[in-house]
Amino acid sequence: MHEMNAEIKLQSPEEVKEFVNAASECDFDIDVWYNRIIVDAKSMLGVLSMDLRNAIHVRCYGFSQEFGKVLERFAVHA
Repeated sequence: MHEMNAEIKLQSPEEVKEFVNAASECDFDIDVWYNRIIVDAKSMLGVLSMDLRNAIHVRCYGFSQEFGKVLERFAVHA
């Protein structure tokens, strides 16, 4: 199994919608978390309930080139 991990920053409800829609297209599980809160990346309400002022972590339990592009678009770069 191939896992992808990323740290992303979503700035607006529109970006959350784009991210969740892209995650929903994947046929594998995707988790997002910040501190101790873990939610399903395919849940609009779950992702919106997170503190979007901070970067969130993403763990994908599979691989999708298209979703990888979405992760890159929202990636936090040091």
